[in-house]
Amino acid sequence: MNSNNWNSWRNYLEELADPQHVDVSSLLSKPHLSKDLWTKNQQLKPEILHAALKIAREYFEDLQLDPNIKIKDITLTGSLASYNWSDVSDFDLHILINFDELGDRDLLEDYLRQKSRIWNITHKILVKGFEVEIYVQNTSEPHYSGGEYSLMNNRWNKRPTLSKINIDYQTVKEKSAKIMEEIDDAYDMFAEKDFLQAKEAGDAIMDRLKRYRKAGLESGGIYSVENLVFKVLRRNDYLEKLSNVRTDSYDALMGVNQ
Repeated sequence: MNSNNWNSWRNYLEELADPQHVDVSSLLSKPHLSKDLWTKNQQLKPEILHAALKIAREYFEDLQLDPNIKIKDITLTGSLASYNWSDVSDFDLHILINFDELGDRDLLEDYLRQKSRIWNITHKILVKGFEVEIYVQNTSEPHYSGGEYSLMNNRWNKRPTLSKINIDYQTVKEKSAKIMEEIDDAYDMFAEKDFLQAKEAGDAIMDRLKRYRKAGLESGGIYSVENLVFKVLRRNDYLEKLSNVRTDSYDALMGVNQ
């Protein structure tokens, strides 16, 4: 990218990172669940249920775990199981197993995380336009969501409620803009070929974001400022940008004649 193009791109990024330009419209609750997925009686449509179960079960089989480890449930969770869904929501499939049944638990937990990460990166399966993301969840793991639907039992484990939520949108915008600017700064470092600093900056932002969101979920739930900031970053493609700058910086560091 030449300097003129980079300056134009940088100006565009800075405008996006201005709190007044941060798009939080997707956080607004809808008056109904997604009509593409749910019936009027708030049951998952049969064709959606069948497709989701097939995806999850084939994924689980490909993990090649001990045959004695059985799926306890397969759930649809996240925003598509609640009223704060948007056109860019993920179709969050969770496969629940008892991690106590794993042999070398620490090793296999890492294996399951890596498999999910790789699968989610390399696949783009769409269900009514929503991209499927898969996660293997421990049955005892705390999970925060407005709703949770059991695909195996075809019923709600936790039915979402439609209620007015008071959200501090200005704080969400300001905190989102600050992190967006930090991600843009990491891009600047990469553009200036300071690959080590770009990688370290990207890693630090990602680690902080994980702790930040976890703390928000534990203290304030899915409508905490911290969790909403995470959603804004994802829905404005900044999590993807953060992932890209970390990967590209690492690749450049490991290459020759950079």
